[in-house]
Amino acid sequence: MINLSSFIGFHASQSPARCALKYQGAEISYAAFNRRIAVVGGWLAARGIGPNDVVAVLLKNSPAFLDIAFATSHIGAIFLPINFRLSADEVAYIVADSGARILIADQELAATAAGPAPIIILDEAAQADASRLASDATPVPAHPRQPSDLLRLMYTSGTTDRPKGVMLTYENFYWKSSDHVMSLGLNRDTRLLTVGPLYHVGALDLPGIAVLWQGGMMSIHRNFNAEDALAAIESERLDAAWLAPVMTTSMLACPNRDRYDVSSLRWAIGGGEKTPEARIRAFSQYFKNARYIDAYGLTETCGGDTFMEAGSEIAKIGSTGRAVAHVEIEIRDDAGRSLAAGEHGEICLRGPKITKGYWKDPQKTAAAFFGDWFRTGDVGYLDADGFLYLTDRKKDIIISGGENIASSEVERVIYELPEVREAAVIGVPDERWGERPVAVVALAAGATLDLPTLTDHCRSRLASFKVPKQLIIRDCLPRNPSGKVLKRVLRTELEV
Repeated sequence: MINLSSFIGFHASQSPARCALKYQGAEISYAAFNRRIAVVGGWLAARGIGPNDVVAVLLKNSPAFLDIAFATSHIGAIFLPINFRLSADEVAYIVADSGARILIADQELAATAAGPAPIIILDEAAQADASRLASDATPVPAHPRQPSDLLRLMYTSGTTDRPKGVMLTYENFYWKSSDHVMSLGLNRDTRLLTVGPLYHVGALDLPGIAVLWQGGMMSIHRNFNAEDALAAIESERLDAAWLAPVMTTSMLACPNRDRYDVSSLRWAIGGGEKTPEARIRAFSQYFKNARYIDAYGLTETCGGDTFMEAGSEIAKIGSTGRAVAHVEIEIRDDAGRSLAAGEHGEICLRGPKITKGYWKDPQKTAAAFFGDWFRTGDVGYLDADGFLYLTDRKKDIIISGGENIASSEVERVIYELPEVREAAVIGVPDERWGERPVAVVALAAGATLDLPTLTDHCRSRLASFKVPKQLIIRDCLPRNPSGKVLKRVLRTELEV
């Protein structure tokens, strides 16, 4: 069988006492995890949930998240993790659009748990062990699944549009996992720091539960705290991590960071945006035994389509690496024509880990493909060696006076200023130019910055039409869980 519970059962039979999950100091063995899956599966079945029904969760990180995810697969249902930062209206939309039969939510998120499905609330005890919900439930056997069956629905974060339900199959998951095993060297000794939100493809799949596929261990943190993450690396000898950009920045800026022995860490995957060179160098200086692996991926591909290769970090700095074994990349123009190395265009992907489309939306599905090539909506180019470089999202191209401005190019220049901690450049409507570029900046502690200083700096490095015409200072920038700045939110705020 290809249900997720099948490999947990295998490890439970081979190494029952081996630690699968660690949470708030408690260890959960493969045998215990395997029992939980069957019991929670029985509990779901007793509530009328069966094959191909959608089980939605609104949960922060906890063992219960994985108990329910694997139990849902165990009974042949479809798992739907929802972003717990959404409003009640947004949650209700996703629950209704997906047709979810049940919504399971943390107690602290009860106020935003909404929609037409019955709602089950988890208290703190159930968050640590979802089988506490099911003390009288009868464990059930696995319901066999096929490669083309849906494993999961994941709604896009909506950086450019209303959320769409991405359909991910068992085939997508297993090809993704095999690619990540090869690229990252995952094995039963991998000990993964899990601080990103599990509802997101970064924490759940990059490499997330592929570590459990190999018999490794996930150290789950309910919330991200930089010092707690550093302490866990030391005490649990963690050797791997996925970190959103803001997490990396926070860990490197932690005032007590030198108290911790982080020598066990071997690699950390970045992503969510083009990583500034200064951050990569600062990471290597602090985590002396670890590689910072820049990566590229999407919800639609289970994440991790490219990884920076060992030894190429400096020579190819600015790149997100080369494609994994079972992903092909082409750069195409708006008509779908393939472009040569060095030419900028839309990044298109093909391979067995890529979604077959959007839930109940054939029009958006058709628009997302050139034949069997998935259109990412991201702009970039491949160099002669096949390394991918991101330029921008199509929606983040600013058109001013008929000229295209890649916002990431302007941001790169702004990041050179030591006063700048975070930066985003967006286009806002302008009667004369169509759009004008605006810089929204969060400053380093104690720093100041004014528009003339920013203008002088940018003019020395950019064409005049690319220089921001306005500077807005913010305490921080809005980001989604993968670390991407939500420029849609900034545009909306500035256009009011």
